[in-house]
Amino acid sequence: MKFKTLRAVFTLLLLLVMGVMIVGFALRTGIAPVSAASVKHGDLHVTKECSAYYGQAGEFCTITSSTLWQIKVGSTLYYDQAANVPAGFLDSNVLLDAGDGNWAMGRCTLDLATGSGLCTFSDGTGELAGFNARVVVSPPTDGVNWTWDGTYSFTKD
Repeated sequence: MKFKTLRAVFTLLLLLVMGVMIVGFALRTGIAPVSAASVKHGDLHVTKECSAYYGQAGEFCTITSSTLWQIKVGSTLYYDQAANVPAGFLDSNVLLDAGDGNWAMGRCTLDLATGSGLCTFSDGTGELAGFNARVVVSPPTDGVNWTWDGTYSFTKD
């Protein structure tokens, strides 16, 4: 009886020591638990209407549809620089304001002759914290709604 108890205590102690060694190794080598290293990602499709944008700094477009719930209908995309600097392009820092302290910062470059371009986003706050995206901008086929098609990811510590 005494031998079985001693063996059980020894086994438990051995498992405890092995667990401590594994955790120590993971911390030393930078291996993170799956939950800490998780990334949410997918395809992103957005439509925006730009009747309030005339090419001047501070003007905006309004989001009319989005496949990402964090970018709500009614969100606004503000342009920091005026169009045509450099000539023939819109090349501007942008602020995507989804309301209630949820926003993301990025940059959009658009060829004014074709209406095609590229927008990238590199971070945000609130529900858009850790937001990254790369979208291709396409001109309106209906005369009003511009489209974004690309990918997004969220990386959070």
